[in-house]
Amino acid sequence: MSGLHDFEGQLFEVNNSQVFARTGGNPTKPALLLLHGFPQSHVMWHRVAMALAQDFFLVMSDLRGYGDSAKPPGDAEHSNYSKRTMAQDIVALMTALKRNTFFLCGHDRGGRVAHRLALDHASRVRKLCVIDIAPTLDMYDATDMAFAQAYYHWFHLIQPSPLPETMIGAAWQPYLHAKLGGWGGSGLGFYEPQAIAEYERHFAKPETIHAMCEDYRASASIDLVHDRASRAQSQKIACDTLVLWGERGVVQRLFEPLALWQAQCAGEVSGQVMPAGHFIPEQLPQETAQALATFFR
Repeated sequence: MSGLHDFEGQLFEVNNSQVFARTGGNPTKPALLLLHGFPQSHVMWHRVAMALAQDFFLVMSDLRGYGDSAKPPGDAEHSNYSKRTMAQDIVALMTALKRNTFFLCGHDRGGRVAHRLALDHASRVRKLCVIDIAPTLDMYDATDMAFAQAYYHWFHLIQPSPLPETMIGAAWQPYLHAKLGGWGGSGLGFYEPQAIAEYERHFAKPETIHAMCEDYRASASIDLVHDRASRAQSQKIACDTLVLWGERGVVQRLFEPLALWQAQCAGEVSGQVMPAGHFIPEQLPQETAQALATFFR
């Protein structure tokens, strides 16, 4: 992939686990942490990162269970994949990199980790951007037939192990391609072949499929407990927040993302709809980079 060789890849021993991350860009500039979503890895940011490398010290991490990061087995409470635990991984990574504060951007599942990180570790996050999500609790609470059809994977992946793992594993490549090309994306044409190959390399592993299912199981259980507790305590995101979402995605069609995030933030919330489907950073890398540069500067 173009430009990734400019970023150093390393496994970090953090939070009693291992997190793989690439770092690079301008070490004299503020840190910008980029978190990927399902069913991808940090490589989804490669073109965005090249556009931002002069203005930020960039950190692109594989979330727990994804890419080359550790994939611990699930537990009865799904706590190994709670967004709180995944956020602790990322905070420990940034501590290891000696970056006490940082800008934070997450797409899809990475946005959900970023949301919890901004609540639990507010002093670390200077500004936050979430891409093509609404808050998890609001999305589950609004579930109807249209949402269940559009995001059926939210309800399939949370079924008890090993049923979804076995089903997906039996046809992992067409499943992966269908997800990458769906949700308003209209196929795989905007991905670089090397990126597809990286996603395939990881998704072919049973432990990756299990970890991804656990990520979703956590979101439908322990994460909702944490989210409800935060709301009961009137806890909100403290920093300014940017919301980006795709005009052809499910979030645009079924939710009011800007209003939902404004209700969860104490800081200023701005946002814009992008002429894309769900996978905005890869479909519109230059436009995504420009939006992030403008906001984080």
